[in-house]
Amino acid sequence: ASARRFSTEPAKKSSSLPLYLGGAGVVGLAGYLYLGGYQPAPPKKAQEKSPLDAQNFVDFKLKTVVPYNHNTAKFVFELPNGEASLLPVASCVVVRASDPEALKDAKGRPVVRPYTPISPPDAPGELVFLIKKYETGVVSKYVFEQLKPGDTLAIKGPIPKFPYKANEFEEVALIGGGSGITPLYQIATHALADPANKTKFKLIFANVTEADILLKEEFDALKKKHPNTFDVVYTVDKGSPTWKGPVGFVNAELLKQHVAPPSLNEKVKVFVCGPPGQVNAIAGKKAGMKQGELGGILKELGYTEDQVYKF
Repeated sequence: ASARRFSTEPAKKSSSLPLYLGGAGVVGLAGYLYLGGYQPAPPKKAQEKSPLDAQNFVDFKLKTVVPYNHNTAKFVFELPNGEASLLPVASCVVVRASDPEALKDAKGRPVVRPYTPISPPDAPGELVFLIKKYETGVVSKYVFEQLKPGDTLAIKGPIPKFPYKANEFEEVALIGGGSGITPLYQIATHALADPANKTKFKLIFANVTEADILLKEEFDALKKKHPNTFDVVYTVDKGSPTWKGPVGFVNAELLKQHVAPPSLNEKVKVFVCGPPGQVNAIAGKKAGMKQGELGGILKELGYTEDQVYKF
């Protein structure tokens, strides 16, 4: 395919190769390959660097938008040269408008928001976000209403969160609400993809209605594929007549029933991510970018700050 093309084909030289191969058989063919008649393709060099930049915003082109439900969509951004993001688990990125003048706060500063991709760190050429549109969400409304395929969004990262290590814990509880499910999804899919994983994961996922449950098909598929190491409990504020799961907020009774007890000490870890009100009720308020003191239901049940991580 890389041969030079001529306007007039050059005269073909006769070759004794067919006769040679015919007479010498497999041995002759092996000798021909060994002497240079065939050059194997060099092994593909492993990607060493992420196309993302942890210090600077980089513009990435929106490839496509895939509607998910009534207020959520998957936004697929293109990574150059088929490269993977190589984002460590668990981590997120921060985004802003490519034009820093397009989105500003009351003090005239560019509005920046964190997002956790749902695409694997080794996914070639793509970075995928599952974004929920909030009427009061400045960035989410901008992404939904202003960005079209071919437009760009400025992204900076990774922003390291919790350094997950395989089999560090025997039991892991993932407690999520609404669009706060994405970092929990990142951890679960990463860990369960490892054939050597022995950690048991239990997801408790709270939403307003059944229609608001994000990534349900994906979580149900994980439960089917990993029945011994993954389970999920969905709870909603408003259940339909056909709803068979728990109804209401995540409470102490639900956690005692489904989360491994604090008596397991360092063998158990609880990750929490959701709306601020839910996180406060379950684990206490975060102190900005810091964890803040443990509070809420988990503290009442006897868990310690070392056993809980708030995204």
